Amino acid sequence: MGTDEGSMPELGDDTMLVNRATKTLRQLTLEKVRSAILTLQFRPGERLVERKLCERLGVSRSVVREVLRNLESEGLVEVIPGHGPAVASPDTAKVRQIYELRSMLESLAARHCAEHATAEDVEALARGLDRIRDGYAAHNPAAVLQATTEFYEIMFHAAGRSVAWDVVSALNGRITHLRATTIATKGRSKSGVAEVERIYSAIVRHDADEAEAASIEHINSALRIALEQLQISKLVGHQGSQS
Repeated sequence: MGTDEGSMPELGDDTMLVNRATKTLRQLTLEKVRSAILTLQFRPGERLVERKLCERLGVSRSVVREVLRNLESEGLVEVIPGHGPAVASPDTAKVRQIYELRSMLESLAARHCAEHATAEDVEALARGLDRIRDGYAAHNPAAVLQATTEFYEIMFHAAGRSVAWDVVSALNGRITHLRATTIATKGRSKSGVAEVERIYSAIVRHDADEAEAASIEHINSALRIALEQLQISKLVGHQGSQS
């Protein structure tokens, strides 16, 4: 049976080439607003007024509304009845759930990383640990947060858990402000570094059980501090509302 060669384009025909278009205005705006939330330019609980966002970003109200809907689905924005959209403020129940999920995913990644990490992975983790130490030494919570994120990203990918890393990244985005506050807590520069060093040391020794246990302890410690900070914030907010 013959083939209808005329029905298919020649290999050199460019009619099927995919145009690699630049990012859309909506995508660019989404990245800008998301970054502003994650870097605390917009604080938890702060109202996100559409008119003001349009002026600051130089985009239409329809674009801003679409972006806010997207960020709401990510858990970074919440709609407050009678007030409109605002940067999401984590509550105790949600924080517990987030840290519980992180504990499961991160401890499993630590275990698999200890089992499969190469010499190159270990070197990359060592550099990440150095950046965490440097951030604490400089009393720079933002630098510590960034370095910690990089350390865990290396660990997850070395463990072959890239999908789990995407999930953890999304979870962390919901509590960025709380994580930054936790890092800045008095004494955390010592305990936080020691906990990550324990995870790293277990990975170096390929001790999967210890890596998993160290990761769980690290998350549990962070959760305890986070809950304390949430309680302090609630007390301060209550006192402020009465003054």
